[in-house]
Amino acid sequence: MQNIKTYISDHKERFISELFDLLKMPSVSADPAFSENVIQAAQKIKENLLDAGCDLVQICETDGYPIVYGEKIIDKDLPTVLVYGHYDVQPADPVELWDSPPFEPIIKKTEKHPEGAIFARGACDDKGQMYMHVKALEFMVKTNQIPCNVKFMIEGEEEVGSNNLGIFVANNKEKLKNDIILISDTGMIANDTPSITTGLRGLSYVEVEVTGPNRDLHSGLYGGAVANPINILTKMIASLHDENNHITIPGFYDNVEELSTEERAEMAKAPFNLEDYKNALDINAVYGEKGYSTNERNSIRPTLDVNGIWGGYIGEGAKTVIASKAYAKISMRLVPNQDWEEITELFKNHFENIAPKGVTIKVTPHHGGQGYVTPINTIGYSAASKAYETTFGKKPIPQRSGGSIPIVALFEKELKSKTILMGFGLDSDAIHSPNEHFGIWNYLKGIETIPYFYKYFTELST
Repeated sequence: MQNIKTYISDHKERFISELFDLLKMPSVSADPAFSENVIQAAQKIKENLLDAGCDLVQICETDGYPIVYGEKIIDKDLPTVLVYGHYDVQPADPVELWDSPPFEPIIKKTEKHPEGAIFARGACDDKGQMYMHVKALEFMVKTNQIPCNVKFMIEGEEEVGSNNLGIFVANNKEKLKNDIILISDTGMIANDTPSITTGLRGLSYVEVEVTGPNRDLHSGLYGGAVANPINILTKMIASLHDENNHITIPGFYDNVEELSTEERAEMAKAPFNLEDYKNALDINAVYGEKGYSTNERNSIRPTLDVNGIWGGYIGEGAKTVIASKAYAKISMRLVPNQDWEEITELFKNHFENIAPKGVTIKVTPHHGGQGYVTPINTIGYSAASKAYETTFGKKPIPQRSGGSIPIVALFEKELKSKTILMGFGLDSDAIHSPNEHFGIWNYLKGIETIPYFYKYFTELST
């Protein structure tokens, strides 16, 4: 990969400017108010892929938002890499907690990013990381150093469960045929400690509704005599964990993979400073399931968390009511062997069974996906490891992630392909939170490293 550093240096400002243009588009897939912006982002990705050197780019319609497909086929006898990413982003709420407008990207220096970081919704998840692949392709095409075939599949519904992606993949297996799938939608341990994500947790996401009286009631006239849905809901949620923070849903742990002492010892070798972790979050203690370390709790153990809860009066001043309804959104992160649909059904049955008389319960599943573990003894992993070692000067550490990318298991089922997760973000980049950001160093390092993956994967495959 001759002159890659020079190429990046010469085009650095343009690479950043192009990403800014993409980040200015509020492509929030969860909110219909932004539907036009999501469509515009898809069109922008099409233009970017054509400019980068793809010979064919299509906007493929689905029952939801479109999937952008692109390809650069140089020789059908050479290996083919399929790049997956997404152009949709999480809602920016609560907007008032952002230091700068979420869709007006700005560069600011931070302790972790002294060279500057791009602050905007989607900067790291996943527009910035997805766009690294577009610019990596540009470099390889423009300098005539592309060693194999490349395909792109960039979707617009990842943040809402990728409901239509499975249909698209099942109906386009020949179009998507590949030798390896490459994704950058994860992170690494630190800028001086590269890592490759080898495991992802699955996900079950539900919404619950508790209904009591047929209308809001005066809390003085009815308080103490009628079940209060908010009180009931909070008690029910509290009962979902025991005193050891163990989830109490019957059957929840039946298929949980238990790692051996040796495997846990290997995981513990990854650099981690508990005090730095607490200081970064401004907390005085960590919290979680008894018997497991912080890094184990957020990667190899399942969890249940309330993501939102509401009901009654939340405006200014006082309004003394007993609400007719109360609601909560709950996510469960799952480990390999836990089937998300089975867990969703276990939750639904349990939540309905623990409800007291006087209220009715409704559980609405939203979306989910299976967990995934990729082996480290494959050509794909070796190529990724060599790529990181080339640009970082040290071998990456294999690491399991607490996050979920449900479509990874889907890809293996439908396309029979392994996935390599080459992330360049940091845990501190505030994805899904106010002030999301992505280091300029990380962005450019990704563009530098990805072409080496193609080089080594082709060499190892042939």
